[in-house]
Amino acid sequence: MVMMKGPIHMAINPPVDATKTTEWAALQKHYDELQAEGISLKKWFADDADRVEKLSFDAGDLHFDLSKNLIKPETLQLFANLAKAVKLDERTKAMYTGVHINNTEDRAVLHTALRRPVEDEGKYIVDGQDTVKDVRETLDRIYAFADKVRSGEWTGVTGKKIETVVNIGIGGSDLGPVMVYEALKPYADAGISARYISNIDPNDLAEKTKGLDPETTLFIIVSKTFTTLETLTNAREARTWLLEELKAKGAIDGSDEKNAEAIKKHFVAVSTNLEKVAEFGIDPNNAFGFWNWVGGRYSVDSAVGTSLAVVFGPARFEEFLHGFHEIDEYFVNTPFEKNVVVLLGMLNVWYRNFFKVASHAVLPYDQYLHRFPAYLQQLTMESNGKSVRWDGTPVTSETGEIFWGEPGTNGQHAFYQLIHQGTQLIPADFIAFVNTPNPTKDGDQDVHELFLGNYFAQTKALAFGKTADEVRAEGTPEEIVPARVFSGNRPTTSIFGVALTPFALGELIALYEHITFVEGTVWGLDSYDQWGVELGKQLAKQITPAISQDDDALAAQDASTQSLIKFYRAHREF
Repeated sequence: MVMMKGPIHMAINPPVDATKTTEWAALQKHYDELQAEGISLKKWFADDADRVEKLSFDAGDLHFDLSKNLIKPETLQLFANLAKAVKLDERTKAMYTGVHINNTEDRAVLHTALRRPVEDEGKYIVDGQDTVKDVRETLDRIYAFADKVRSGEWTGVTGKKIETVVNIGIGGSDLGPVMVYEALKPYADAGISARYISNIDPNDLAEKTKGLDPETTLFIIVSKTFTTLETLTNAREARTWLLEELKAKGAIDGSDEKNAEAIKKHFVAVSTNLEKVAEFGIDPNNAFGFWNWVGGRYSVDSAVGTSLAVVFGPARFEEFLHGFHEIDEYFVNTPFEKNVVVLLGMLNVWYRNFFKVASHAVLPYDQYLHRFPAYLQQLTMESNGKSVRWDGTPVTSETGEIFWGEPGTNGQHAFYQLIHQGTQLIPADFIAFVNTPNPTKDGDQDVHELFLGNYFAQTKALAFGKTADEVRAEGTPEEIVPARVFSGNRPTTSIFGVALTPFALGELIALYEHITFVEGTVWGLDSYDQWGVELGKQLAKQITPAISQDDDALAAQDASTQSLIKFYRAHREF
């Protein structure tokens, strides 16, 4: 039981400089030795019949094969030693118990509390708040609302059942819900679909509202403060669209009374600013909140996921939360040497800091996960794209990775060339599932097995390559032999699940949340602030008046910005 009563503003210890530890030096020595002997996955597999077993792990119902990475089994202990040296265990405990480890914003970091079971009520009192109790109460309200919409008890202003939920948010209020909605589409069972509007570009709202019936559309405005520029601009435009469309259909007469009634029936909010919610016209009783210890990119399992609870139902959302919690418990309770979450985080440090690689590919062999790499871009790059440590001192090593990817097999016909034969080393995570919700055959060929054949083949090809002699043996003309040689030793991690269920998706998200945390701890980063996104937003407010009418504001800009705005003014057609 963890009883943390009163604000936990204890001083944050300065980060351990990982690069100054003997454990870092030991890893460097190990790296140098591997380079000296010559890295050869083909040889390492031949020399150690148990290599796969030594480098395979299970967490929840996910299976991990790390054997095609540029490590030896003994590397894992060196990883674990470094994790201990940077006091990963202490920082993990601090995070789980509500210490304000987001020190630049003086906040706790408690996304793990979002998925704790009801039995944990009363055990995690942080800053005077029973975090689990509050989470469960909010979930109960969301579930009750979702049941009303799904059953048809909640209707639009004309009494019709809701058929489309439109989520309006940006960043963490969009990327997570979009990704999960796409990933779990087979579980949508109430005749309700979802659309997601994020970009302030008018084209986004125009396309997402196209073809919608206003009588059966429900908007969910997701903004904790209800002040986010992009979200509130789109929300006002959506409100205008709804009222104009309803009036055009004769559903309302356009009076203030009928407009207000329509807004209350077709808009709900995910926000804690009830005053501004009410000003917008939304009934504050239909606002679902979350807390300042939930960062946007860690919030999909909070009220931010309200659209998901509506589309998939409370029971599925609970399964989703259970998947997160499974990995939360595994991460905090498994010794580092056997903890695949820790080891994957350290593996990324290994490549970033010792091999000096800059990017990391995530390649899901499941079309339903086509937005997963985009989701991870925010999670990882917003978290660890930092050049100062949590005490304000400069970092002492490279930090952050460029995350990117597309689903297989699409990526194979696009960018895999660079991964196989390019001059950059690009570690890649390959994700797949044994079962598919859409089994089919092409004649006698099971199409899912054909698909998985590619999943298996790509990591094999990347690991073991193809020698010049093997190419010659195929009768290839000598002058083009070099073009057909594959060096191999291109590292991959295989993540294999049983099926892409709500539970498994929760596991996957939590996995990468904690991997990101492990890396941030090694690098000494506050992985939970994001000041880098603020400057451009501030400047946009200053520049916008200059675009069309304010010549004084234009004169205040730099020469390049002035030139671009003048081009705009000269060519704007409407």
